[in-house]
Amino acid sequence: MAGQPTFDAADAASGSGLGKLPAWDLTDLYPSPDAAELTADIAMLETEAADFAARYQGKLADLSPAEMLACIEAYQRIDITAGRVMSYAGLRYYQNTVDAGRAKLMGDLQARITDITTPLVFFSLEFNRIPDETYEAVFAAADGPARYKPVFDRMRAMRPHQLSDELEQFLHDNSVVGAAAWNRLFDETTAALEFQVKGETLGLEATLNLLTDHDRARREAAAHALAAVFTKNVKLFARVHNTLAKEKAIEDKWRKMPTPQYGRHLSNHVEPEVVEALRNAVTAAYPRLSHRYYALKAKWLGLDKLQVWDRNAPLPTASARTIGWDEARSTVLDAYAGFSPRLAELAQPFFERGWIDAAVTRGKAPGAFAHPTVTTVHPYVLLNYLGKPRDVMTLAHELGHGVHQRLAADQGELLASTPLTLAETASVFGEMLTFRALLAKTTDRAQKKALLAGKVEDMINTVVRQIAFYDFECKLHAARSEGELTPDDINALWMSVQHESLGPVFEFMPGYETFWTYVPHFVHSPFYVYAYAFGDGLVNALYAAYEGGLPDFQAKYFDLLAAGGSKHHKELLAPFGLDASDPRFWDKGLSMIEGFIDELEALDA
Repeated sequence: MAGQPTFDAADAASGSGLGKLPAWDLTDLYPSPDAAELTADIAMLETEAADFAARYQGKLADLSPAEMLACIEAYQRIDITAGRVMSYAGLRYYQNTVDAGRAKLMGDLQARITDITTPLVFFSLEFNRIPDETYEAVFAAADGPARYKPVFDRMRAMRPHQLSDELEQFLHDNSVVGAAAWNRLFDETTAALEFQVKGETLGLEATLNLLTDHDRARREAAAHALAAVFTKNVKLFARVHNTLAKEKAIEDKWRKMPTPQYGRHLSNHVEPEVVEALRNAVTAAYPRLSHRYYALKAKWLGLDKLQVWDRNAPLPTASARTIGWDEARSTVLDAYAGFSPRLAELAQPFFERGWIDAAVTRGKAPGAFAHPTVTTVHPYVLLNYLGKPRDVMTLAHELGHGVHQRLAADQGELLASTPLTLAETASVFGEMLTFRALLAKTTDRAQKKALLAGKVEDMINTVVRQIAFYDFECKLHAARSEGELTPDDINALWMSVQHESLGPVFEFMPGYETFWTYVPHFVHSPFYVYAYAFGDGLVNALYAAYEGGLPDFQAKYFDLLAAGGSKHHKELLAPFGLDASDPRFWDKGLSMIEGFIDELEALDA
């Protein structure tokens, strides 16, 4: 086993003024890895999956509306049990990905659940073969499954891309040694990486955090440490990306997907032209957004050129203090309550019931997420909290996801899941509420400027950087279709989008070309990243409606979140007078970022 990073939970909780950081209590899922409840659920799942297949396989097209409703609800119960088992194994694993016992439990359960659910593969395949007339009649009946129709409409959109039953079953069985295995290799590799920074041994998250340090020498040292380790491991990461991109291309070819991105658009229930309009609006705005802002930042830092370690540097006037956990908690909850007491009430249990795991610990998964688990339990939030202002915004962001997931849970397991295009709505809105609350309380001109600059950088990271990521993925998958990519090939694709998106004020150090290696979205969720830009643009438009005094905004907002995946984005945005298919929609969101940059220039005057 590799040497342990020196930054651990004790450091986070005691030596840095963060206060006592919460950890997950997973007993709401299962009491322990060897709990009788877990064993019983797996046995029950095996029986119910086999019984479901015996009862319904070959008969779906002949079910009455009431029988179809019973069938769907039985399928949903199986889905909940399987989701509960894998949520428990996955969350334990993400707490410490270098622990062999946790990795084994997740791997074993992943294989077991895959085997158990193999008899269910028929369900979506056979469902999609139901004639249109029969399907419409069954779902229109008063005693039928009408409320579930959005789920199955989305499923039936996959009909042109469906393979034979035998091939679909093969892909299901093979998944544990395919993409899932490469995902796990990526996770375990990144979690175990160690970086030498000025005599300290740090993990990935703590090293990336130094890129926001006030001390420029520490930022530079961290950037070089990251580059050195990424370069050393670049062949492995290139192998992961080559393999996953090729595997996706093979499956896409068999499914007759017109583009590598098409499957993501289908699953997001969003039209390709809407995503293209977003992408085009953002890339056209690069000069007005990132290029303009970073030129301002270079001036503030007294530099002719910015280096990569200056991109997220705090302004010289920004406070360097550490924000303790209690202050972060009250800041976010107060901001949520300022919008609606109900929003704060929905967020409160995360802090009180062990639903947040906040400390940076050895082997813990980097980054942050909100995992919805299953609709009969509750979400869990993972953070790597180090007391920076951005960490407070990350808390606001992930709590937004958590609140969204809690509200959507009432839809039931099949309908609760929100398409990625709308999944970022509550998270980005939560960030905006927190930012606006902080800005309103800030009277010092220098601190106001620092706060505004931080928000602009967050928005650039959410919009410009994520669309640049999307373009990188598009280029990567297109290039991979022509043959194997060397690390240098992938590096060159990365640098092409970095130059375009960040602008002429940047110089790029040797080694920065490998910084694509650690981005988990490219591995876990190809083409996911545009959802962040979609969410930011959507929230900016929503927030403008809120500030403009749209009647009953709070009630409409809660309705949007509670809808989960039960409605299309057109239907959900209509009460706000918004339409994401209108190309001008994205310009509204981008104009808010421009407005903040205007404010910064005015503060400079």
